[in-house]
Amino acid sequence: MRLSMASDRRRRWPRALPLALSLALAAQGLAPAALAQQGSPGSRNNLPALGDSASDDISVPNERRIGDRIMRDIRRDADYLDDPILLEYVQTMMSALIVSSRERGNIPTELDERFAWEAFLVRDRTVNAFALPGGYMGVHLGLMAITATPAELASVLAHELSHVTQRHIARSVGANKLTSLAGIAGLILGVLAASRSPEAANALITGGQAVAVQGQLNYSRDAEREADRVGFNVLTGAGYSPAGMPAMFEKLLQASRLNDSQNYPYLRSHPLTTERIGEARSRLGVAHTAPPPRPLLHVLMQARARVLMDTRDSALQRAQDFDTERALATVAAPADRLGALYGSALASILRRDFSRADAALSAARPLADGDKDAMNALALLTLQGLLVRSDGMRADPVLGSLLAAPGGQDSRTLLLAQAQRALLPGSPPEMQRAAVDRLQTWVAVHRQDALAWGSAAQLWERLGQRLRAVRADAESRAAVGDVQGAVERLRAAQKLARTATGSDFIEASVLESRLRELELQRRQIIAEERGEL
Repeated sequence: MRLSMASDRRRRWPRALPLALSLALAAQGLAPAALAQQGSPGSRNNLPALGDSASDDISVPNERRIGDRIMRDIRRDADYLDDPILLEYVQTMMSALIVSSRERGNIPTELDERFAWEAFLVRDRTVNAFALPGGYMGVHLGLMAITATPAELASVLAHELSHVTQRHIARSVGANKLTSLAGIAGLILGVLAASRSPEAANALITGGQAVAVQGQLNYSRDAEREADRVGFNVLTGAGYSPAGMPAMFEKLLQASRLNDSQNYPYLRSHPLTTERIGEARSRLGVAHTAPPPRPLLHVLMQARARVLMDTRDSALQRAQDFDTERALATVAAPADRLGALYGSALASILRRDFSRADAALSAARPLADGDKDAMNALALLTLQGLLVRSDGMRADPVLGSLLAAPGGQDSRTLLLAQAQRALLPGSPPEMQRAAVDRLQTWVAVHRQDALAWGSAAQLWERLGQRLRAVRADAESRAAVGDVQGAVERLRAAQKLARTATGSDFIEASVLESRLRELELQRRQIIAEERGEL
């Protein structure tokens, strides 16, 4: 069963995904009667030990393959968002949590080496986050938009990371002997489809793919408590305020009481109980310190998420009005005024209203003065606007300053910005060559970076390196899961290599080797879909 790639903005497919995982892929758990049993007495710890036969049914390599299979569909979905600025912020936070988890011995060597450890963004205004098999974690922009501090957002990520490191998904699936890779991946995607179609849910039940609900709901409660406990230690070990987790719990609970719409799917898949909230508070001990001040960088990323989670023109027009005197008069705190001006400037850039964007940024800079992270974020937004309007001359000093700052040479955001600058009309060949050389170094390590491969393809084309351009385009397709499209592009490149004069023989050799790899991957995908693996 494949997820529809339609661009209907109302689908919001990821809402059901954590539900699928928290019920251990139990499709019949969608039934209200089954959900009503969740609070039944007599719950006991049903988590199988990591070394028992149930958990052995889903090996670490197979769990990664299941995650890869699901991600091939997700990456092609209209709501999958690769915004380099927001993604770099989330992935930096995620990396700190992974280091903390590793230091606590939560990540065995095999998991460390085989899992993706990749966060990705979902353009959705609902409050949600979810873990997938193989170390993938999805974060809705709606979740980022309601978190007031980095510790609140990090507490959710630490909780989801702990689901991964404790292998809750594999342990659940193994306990039910659901060992067909395609069947497991298809069932998760099937529950996504069920979120849009009750008929799809009924088909899953009558098709015999449902599993015992009560035991799995008991497991879900136990898994949530374990993820809370492990996640709290990971959170504090990464240097985040321990108050982040109970603060986030209380915020979610209060919001759910005031809002009975469907905007909080995280609470449905991770039900909050007074017991869980009490345990989170008790972990703070007697040191109930005041929460730390909000970092301005988080305020700006929060504002960015709010704008990007709905980019319809009517929504962007409303976001632009954050810069009006009337709107700013309702915001007392300087940090909130800064966020409002950032959101207005971003909306104006997206609407190509550059004069208004410039005015909002000029008003924002004094509010960020003295905060290096916030000033860099405003400089990045300034650079974004200059690149959108193809003003390379003004973009150069901003880009140069950011690249010269600490960490600038390692930033994916700036790498892609440098490539975008080199693609502007009139850019000299030496600038294009420097940009594509950096991209080639990057993708040698980050082979799944579709945006980097796509930029490299355009730059090689500009430089007259047609063979390398076609290969980079093929890699960009492979990175988003279009393996068939990648194979077709590489075959076209082979024909080009045979007919071109003075062709690059080294590149042709690399191309042939890569084609063999992708053809093998395609055969494996077909075998998985047939249930042969």
